[in-house]
Amino acid sequence: MLTYSTKPTLSNSLPSSRLFANVTEALGKVPIVRLNKIHPHCQHHHLYLKLESCNPGGSIKEKNAAYLVNEAEKQGLLLPGGTIVESSSGNFGIGLAIVGATKGYRVMIVIDAKTPVTMRRMLTAYGAELVEVPLSATDAQGSMQVARMTKAQELAANILGAWYPCQHKNPLNTDAHEIWTAREIVDAFGGAPDAIVIGVSTAGQLGGISRYFKTYYPQTRIIGVDVAGSAIFGTPRHPYKMTGLGLSFVPPNFDPQVLDAAYSVNDALAFSVCHALAKYEGMLLGASTGAIVAAALADTQRFSQPQTMLLLNPDRGDRYLETVYNTDWLSVNKINILQRDDLVTAISRLYPVLVDLVRSQVGF
Repeated sequence: MLTYSTKPTLSNSLPSSRLFANVTEALGKVPIVRLNKIHPHCQHHHLYLKLESCNPGGSIKEKNAAYLVNEAEKQGLLLPGGTIVESSSGNFGIGLAIVGATKGYRVMIVIDAKTPVTMRRMLTAYGAELVEVPLSATDAQGSMQVARMTKAQELAANILGAWYPCQHKNPLNTDAHEIWTAREIVDAFGGAPDAIVIGVSTAGQLGGISRYFKTYYPQTRIIGVDVAGSAIFGTPRHPYKMTGLGLSFVPPNFDPQVLDAAYSVNDALAFSVCHALAKYEGMLLGASTGAIVAAALADTQRFSQPQTMLLLNPDRGDRYLETVYNTDWLSVNKINILQRDDLVTAISRLYPVLVDLVRSQVGF
């Protein structure tokens, strides 16, 4: 078990800066920050957020985008002047738009009605063209992901020189996190933390990080987090407001064998933690980060000995100013933001999903 001082430290020297040839080379150079005030357990356990929100475009998905584009170029799947087509609720699309801008590719992103206005504006600011799937394509549980993917595949098939990376099914989607993110964690800690808490999503981050740690640091527990209502863990499906977590199907890159624990977190708890992070830790972060932090805090209840945990923060909060941080939107959607004592109580009542149930869901 690694141990760290509970007192924040400040350096008297100026931090060093590096020079990069373009924005993609700066990916992954992000801080890792301790949580101190959001919950009483922070005084006993050592919880650190890896702020991938500090990547140039504000999310971890830029790593996937840069890696997959580079691989597509090597394999001749994407040629100069080509078009990148993808289905995305925002972050991966933004990552592709950033890479496309640096390399001169046309970028088309298939979105749906759940895509927030802020995400749409960011995508278009980076030069991406948006193609929206109509509400009529929604499935019985309110998801439009399959419809979006079908539309992206159709566009790619009919545009000369188009390439569809398909983050949801691409087996290479994990590699950027095995090559970069996992090693960044080890470098920062000088070894391995007791646990790493990761949102599942398309399973790119979970797959790559777990593959590295199960090989070199098998004592590190891998904790997966999803939104309640998603299909991935085999829990009951229902509509949810979360973007960034949740799928209407189990992604091919998801291997439940790597999980030591799994948590399903509802919208209200996740969004409440987001508000608490801003209010008590000074960090305005994305919706899925609320779920990840809630799961990590709930997991600490299982241990009397201090745990050192790395929590992966996928994106920053500016994408959610019109939703998660908008009191009018929360009211319309009947989402109540829990305050201090109620939030602590809700986290204490968050229990892990049985890993055997998760494995049975995907045939393990």
